Amino acid sequence: MKLTEVINVKDLTLTYADGTKAVQGISFSVNEGEFFGFLGPNGAGKSTTIKVLTTLLHKTAGEASVAGLDIEKDAREIRKVIGVQSQETSLDPELTGRENMILEGHLQQMRGKELEDRVDSLLSVVGLKDAADKRAGRYSGGMKKRLDLATVLVHKPKIMFLDEPTTGLDPQSRAGVWDYLEELNKKEGITIFLTTQYLEEADRLCQRLCIVDGGKIVAQGTPAELKAEIGADAITITMKDLQGKSDDSVRTKARQIIQKLQNVSDIVDSGDGLTIYARDGGYFIPDLVRAFDKTDIKLVSINLSTPTLDDVFLRHTGKRIRVEELQKQVPSMFARGRR
Repeated sequence: MKLTEVINVKDLTLTYADGTKAVQGISFSVNEGEFFGFLGPNGAGKSTTIKVLTTLLHKTAGEASVAGLDIEKDAREIRKVIGVQSQETSLDPELTGRENMILEGHLQQMRGKELEDRVDSLLSVVGLKDAADKRAGRYSGGMKKRLDLATVLVHKPKIMFLDEPTTGLDPQSRAGVWDYLEELNKKEGITIFLTTQYLEEADRLCQRLCIVDGGKIVAQGTPAELKAEIGADAITITMKDLQGKSDDSVRTKARQIIQKLQNVSDIVDSGDGLTIYARDGGYFIPDLVRAFDKTDIKLVSINLSTPTLDDVFLRHTGKRIRVEELQKQVPSMFARGRR
């Protein structure tokens, strides 16, 4: 069955007045009913891309269409068929949850029983029915995010653009939003374009994604395809002589030691150490330890993990998306120090 493209981008570029190249010639497409993602760190160009596609910013060059409509010639028509949630909630804290949604409906030319039924239905779906008549200013962060999502859906958009919708939420609230978005995509068939800097969020939700950095797409595909490209386990080592300082001679010597071992496919600089990609990582680690035992380089820790989207990002850019998040996801399997 041939898939229908609802977003098509070719060589899209946006350069700000100060010369900053926020988006640099990117090309991709999104299929109807797809959960599609942009994964990357702050400043990667994710939000700028969404603002261009939702007609809030004018492109510098390239082509782009949404729902078969040109983003510049047909901006008014595009706004009728999309829903947009920005990073910051756009709720009126003095209005109740229900009143915020009714206001959004009025802005979308909705009235009467159709609007009332739609608001009641959405309040139930996002779990805010009991709090519907409380002022939005008294909602928790998670409740505000869910209400914000519901307001985006009042006019039944065909395509939703979500710009880092779970940033700042606690893990429980974030998981609740994920469940809701998955249900929305699967049961209602809404096309969702998500930007995120959370590895787990992209891995769990997105059927396909682009990994972006510095305004460019560095890799794209399904999460499984991208991780399969690594073709090896990731072993990250830190060394005492490297912590807190840049010592190229130690790093070079460590690389030379590692390169002599079998099954090594790549070695990448990673913060205070190195990330080694090798087959059968569990069997590789003892050989690695023995190799360093014969040198004056002291290993502080060794972390083993199967390939993640962060490893894909590291392979393509030489840096990690969010070091603090990686530390939470990949617990130390082996830690060792020598005096």
